[in-house]
Amino acid sequence: MEAFGDEFGEGSDERRWNAPEMWDVQPGWMSEEDLASTRGRVPMLYVEALPVRVDAGGRVTSVGLLLRGSATTGRITRSLVSGRVLHGEQLRDALMRNLEKDLGPTAFPVLPTTTIPAAIAEYFPWPTGRFHDPRQHAVALAFVVPVTGECHPRQDALEISWVSPEEAVSEGFAEELEGGRSSLLRQLLHHVGAI
Repeated sequence: MEAFGDEFGEGSDERRWNAPEMWDVQPGWMSEEDLASTRGRVPMLYVEALPVRVDAGGRVTSVGLLLRGSATTGRITRSLVSGRVLHGEQLRDALMRNLEKDLGPTAFPVLPTTTIPAAIAEYFPWPTGRFHDPRQHAVALAFVVPVTGECHPRQDALEISWVSPEEAVSEGFAEELEGGRSSLLRQLLHHVGAI
């Protein structure tokens, strides 16, 4: 029995592990077929962000909720910034990429100093528990992110509405958030003491 770290000694398959095809770590999207197959087998990792505006004392004054067309229901819904973490991508990079993707390049988000999420949401493809995503089993690390610039939604986001924390958790907005995100929104606002 070899010691830890000696597994690539004589007679090992070191060449196999160093072959270029074994280390295809280029970040990027999977094909639609590969993504569908993967979603059916393993949980997907996402980051979600609640964009906020804060005053000089650091108190949340307004919350940004995206308006977008739902790919699952065909309805117009409200949402948080959300997206997958790509293979080989660090969480901070995934968070920044998805904030820019949804809010535009001039949003100027102030990322948290650590990648410890304010909340974790686990979505299931069947309607049990608080969070539901009919496409997949997914785990989302959720953050509250102050933005200081101008937001110009891109990709599939139609607009961003800035509302008070109290209005964001009102029944009207809660009904527009799908998949249990109204519960996640409450968790995030509670985490920063905004409600």
